[in-house]
Amino acid sequence: MSGTRGKKSNTRSTRSAAVPGSKPLRELDAQQLRVLRSVGREWRRVSAEPGVWRRALPVDPDLGSLPTPAQITPARFGRVVPVSPFGPTASGTAPSPLAPAGTPEAGPPAPADKPRPTAEPRPTTEPRPVYRLRRLLLGPALASTALARERMRKLVALPVLSADALSSVAYGPEAMLAVLVLAGTAGLGYSIPIAATIVFLMLAIGVSYRQTIRAYPRGGGSYIVASDNLGLFPGLTAAAGLMTDYILTVAVSISAGVAAITSAVPSFASSTVLIGVLAILVLLACNLRGIRQAGAIFAAPTYAFVIAMVALIVAGLADAADRDFRPVPHPPVNATEALGILLVMRAFASGATAMTGIEAISNAVPAFKPVEWRNARTTLSWMVGLLVVLFAGIIALVHFSGVLPRSQETVLSQLAHLSFGSGPMYVYTQAATAAVLLLAANTAFNDFPRVLSLLARDDHAPRLFARMGDRLAFSNGIILLSVAAGLVYVAFDGRTAALIPLYAVGVFLAFTLSQAGMVVHWWRLRNRHWRKSMLFNATGSLLSAIVLITAGITKFTEGAWVALIAVGLFLVVTTRIRRHYDTVAAALRLQRHAIELPHHTITPRAVVPPRRVEGVDGSPASREPRDPRAFDGVERAEGADEAEEVPEEIRHLSLVPIQTLDRAGMRALAYAASLQQPVLVIHVSTGVAEAERFRDQWLLWGDHLPLQELVSPYRAVIAPLVNYIEALHRQRPDLTLTVILPEIVVSQRRYSALHGRTAPRLRRALRPLRKVVVTTVPFHV
Repeated sequence: MSGTRGKKSNTRSTRSAAVPGSKPLRELDAQQLRVLRSVGREWRRVSAEPGVWRRALPVDPDLGSLPTPAQITPARFGRVVPVSPFGPTASGTAPSPLAPAGTPEAGPPAPADKPRPTAEPRPTTEPRPVYRLRRLLLGPALASTALARERMRKLVALPVLSADALSSVAYGPEAMLAVLVLAGTAGLGYSIPIAATIVFLMLAIGVSYRQTIRAYPRGGGSYIVASDNLGLFPGLTAAAGLMTDYILTVAVSISAGVAAITSAVPSFASSTVLIGVLAILVLLACNLRGIRQAGAIFAAPTYAFVIAMVALIVAGLADAADRDFRPVPHPPVNATEALGILLVMRAFASGATAMTGIEAISNAVPAFKPVEWRNARTTLSWMVGLLVVLFAGIIALVHFSGVLPRSQETVLSQLAHLSFGSGPMYVYTQAATAAVLLLAANTAFNDFPRVLSLLARDDHAPRLFARMGDRLAFSNGIILLSVAAGLVYVAFDGRTAALIPLYAVGVFLAFTLSQAGMVVHWWRLRNRHWRKSMLFNATGSLLSAIVLITAGITKFTEGAWVALIAVGLFLVVTTRIRRHYDTVAAALRLQRHAIELPHHTITPRAVVPPRRVEGVDGSPASREPRDPRAFDGVERAEGADEAEEVPEEIRHLSLVPIQTLDRAGMRALAYAASLQQPVLVIHVSTGVAEAERFRDQWLLWGDHLPLQELVSPYRAVIAPLVNYIEALHRQRPDLTLTVILPEIVVSQRRYSALHGRTAPRLRRALRPLRKVVVTTVPFHV
């Protein structure tokens, strides 16, 4: 769903430069830069001498550095980066988990006959058996710098990106016939005209998306196109349609796939819900591992399905030719509803679900080999052509064979029985159908989390959905999709016919707004052939709107109301989330004289110097800090080092992890400096570019405190922070490390889930370490 965004291209390009799956550091506007500089001058005013804050560190904060991309030796097909594990070396020092091998920070090299172990940094508090089990299930963490960005040629991209669209012929024609059969023989007579109208709609939408690819050569999904050209609210409405579409894609594809299995093996019919839930869990586990749509894996089932459908259509038409194309009379059908315009429109809306997934190629233009947009347009044309042939062929076979929808067996299974009997070709057809339907569900697992991450980056969804997991997948979005699709599937007992009425609304809502946005785009641009392009998109938008209105009216009582309510709730929730984030952002903006700074001149103290005290015998004696393991001449047991009983025995170092230089962060810095103890500021970045932007802001502020930047190649924050603090603790176990965290406290508890719980998580992670204190500086909003 990524791509350029017209007038907002600068913002989009800034985002794309960040590490995938991370919310980039916000740029400060000119007014905030001036205030930041003013705050820095205030810090200089209250200090005794320039730069005095930068002295007094009792530790060496530079524990190593990240390997550069040139130093990285990827493993596991170039996607996994080995990083030295955290822990003490033979010399007793702790190597940096981010230090390249061969440097002093990484410790002595391993013997030649014993390779140095490799692993990503492990969170300190996670039990090793749990950690190993998680790594066994999900695999080793993948570093952002080692992500292999492979491009697809057309023969690979076709099956990978067309699985959702092509597989819809397995349930689209049957959904249309299931409505028409309610009117008896008279209703079935409308199957050919309605199918012809749907074929025309497929061609019109396909041509419309060819124009979208030309206008958005870097990828343009419905959310981006509608937001750019129609505004915020239409963009969110298109996103609502997309999210509903993806949830129902999983539910419908799984239900249709299970139906293909139960048609071949009727004894499994009583376990439909269980089989579907297990299939969703398998897709969840696979996608949490970050499994990509590798062409060799995903091409085979899709091509197998196409071959099976072509063979079925050819065999069925050959049988019809032997009868001089005379249709076989179907069994008598009793009409349960009157034939009317509403029933015909309902059948049309149900059959139009065969077009789902037709927009997938326009979303993935950058995944093609150069020239990207031209190859994408060619692949889209192939996909639409195959979709038309398969859909029209299935409808023709139904017309000539006299097959009717049955609850115990799908239409495709009946057609395969007539053409192939119960032999190997029948089994092959059913297996290929089930496989491609499951792959179609997996398409939603790729697109749903990505759209959700775009919404999170635009502050319309909780920001946790903008973060990638350690397997380069949007884990939180994948879990949310699995839960939502599973609930929908179970609520409707895995019945495809009951799910189809919900399906059409979301699909064609996104189609309508996307194509309407393209009409506005061409009207504004008015470049060469803009009138022809605008006509194509206007036609696609109009036809999509007709299907949308038809589905909303005729299927409202059958379940379309659920999709409409879901869209409405989505709009309410996303707008309130955005309003809350805007309120918090306004409160966090730096303001002149808004930060409580000490009003008297401060000279931060270094390590407490030795003091002249009176000895027991009354003679002067130099009292040095006590050995933490010794007390009154008694040697304490190893590890029992929390024995301070008087203030002089405590040696402080304040650590301030900070993400942004806003009011909350500056207040935490001011609080730490006011304690007149050594202070070290820590910033964890997800990429080098973000680290450089933060460094620029830090220097503009005045660089008044020592800063240590950690670049996390695994997009994690807690784990590298805990590892770094543990390294400092091992370097100076006699120090008491006070971790001071800025924390946003919201007045309404329902919004607390929108903010990260860094302080509680860090407190739990550091609790096993002795002499580490975690405190928070709350900022109330």
